[in-house]
Amino acid sequence: MRLFLAIFLPFLSFFFIERPLAGLVCLVLQITIIGWIPAALWAVYSLSQYNTDKKIKDMENKGR
Repeated sequence: MRLFLAIFLPFLSFFFIERPLAGLVCLVLQITIIGWIPAALWAVYSLSQYNTDKKIKDMENKGR
């Protein structure tokens, strides 16, 4: 579901991963048609980084 949002509504995916400032910047970029593709790529990349960071944090908590 988040990947779908990252592709079609990139700015919303930043709000779901708790990065509202990046979401606003992405919205400005997304407003232009040419900026939509970089905004979508940025959102997908940020979402994958968020998932990776979340997995690392979970592994650290299990080790303690």
